[in-house]
Amino acid sequence: MHIVSLCQTGCKLWNVSVATILVLTACNVLLMLRLLHTECTSISVEPAPKPHHPLPPLISDSAVTSNASPVFNVDPHLGRWDTKHMYKMIDHALVGSLFSELSLKYSVCLATQTSLEKLHSLVQVAHHWNGPISAALFAAGDEEFTILQGYIDFLRRCYAPVRERISFQLAFPKEKVPTTSSYAEKSSQLDCLRPEASLGKLLKLRSADIVRWRLRNPYPQNHMRNLARKNCQSPHVFLTDVDIVPSTNLADGLNKFFKTELCNGLCAYVIPTYELDDRVPFPKNKTELVRLTGRGLARPFHHKVFIYNQFATNFSRWEQDKFVNSVHVSHKVTNFEFLYEPFYVAPDTVPPHDERFVGYGFTRNTQVYEMYVAGYEFFVLSPVFTIHWGLQHRKGRPSWRERQNTNNRKNFDQFKREVFARYHKDPLNMVAHQSKDNKLK
Repeated sequence: MHIVSLCQTGCKLWNVSVATILVLTACNVLLMLRLLHTECTSISVEPAPKPHHPLPPLISDSAVTSNASPVFNVDPHLGRWDTKHMYKMIDHALVGSLFSELSLKYSVCLATQTSLEKLHSLVQVAHHWNGPISAALFAAGDEEFTILQGYIDFLRRCYAPVRERISFQLAFPKEKVPTTSSYAEKSSQLDCLRPEASLGKLLKLRSADIVRWRLRNPYPQNHMRNLARKNCQSPHVFLTDVDIVPSTNLADGLNKFFKTELCNGLCAYVIPTYELDDRVPFPKNKTELVRLTGRGLARPFHHKVFIYNQFATNFSRWEQDKFVNSVHVSHKVTNFEFLYEPFYVAPDTVPPHDERFVGYGFTRNTQVYEMYVAGYEFFVLSPVFTIHWGLQHRKGRPSWRERQNTNNRKNFDQFKREVFARYHKDPLNMVAHQSKDNKLK
């Protein structure tokens, strides 16, 4: 009898356990369905961007509608020539709706330049920089001008910061000035969530002839820098390359800085530039950037490719500077050396970029060298910074880039003699060393 009683009790417990399991399972299913419903209704329709992608697109109800009319309502033949009549340029070919207003509000204008291949970088730059932007764009012939208009139409349609903040300037090579400003609209089907891939689709429309022409002919970097600079309307200019992305709220930080900073002489303010691994997100602040540097996921710009390019900034000292939110001078550049080429903020009264240097090599560092000879002092700002995506290695550089560097090196001897004659100073003994070398030959 005792055994039978135990069996009956066990069966009752078994039935209770099974019932409990069934009830719990049903509850879990109901909770899962509810969670799924909540997620589906609350998550944005925009997918999370990859680490190296820009901020989510700001697409407003008043976005510009794509059409086949010219994006740049200009006559390419009525632009102005550079000093050697090699490039035709057009100022303010297309002006952002808030560019004039922002130029009055902000003390610094970001000036940048690019060819077609890197145009997608404008999206992230425009999202990070709240002030006015002057962007100089290069296109060769009808083919590239058509693609350029299609992509700018796409950017303005998809991204409010591009549509509002950027004034576009144009430059064309003498032998490739477009014959018309009209274009066949090709951008309405491009994906606003994928600006880089969308640009890739348009670039495939280029013919083999124009691609070969671009490989043979160097990109006029210094012409483009001067074009972007001179179309800024704010008291100070922050001159960058298009793939140099500013830290968030940099424009507002500089605005506050220049309200109290009083330079008694010739001053330029360096914004430290770092390379960032493509696998990590853009650092929100200096603390995150320094942490990434410690993990080997970020490092000073050109550190492996050509360390002298940024070495005088003294990144170690900048990283050790106390972490405060307001923009301030971390330290003064005290070890200036030739080949230093920082990205800096200064009035547009600084010497222009010498346009005899075309392509890569001796383009930015010659201008910075002339600033130094003229008496400018360089001060490094903190906690602000700029980022270049990707950790660079020398082996990744194409051979044509070194050929351009060699050609520009030939022009440097004449350049430094002219700088000496202009300022009657030779602080780095550049001309003295050349004279000694000539005597030894």
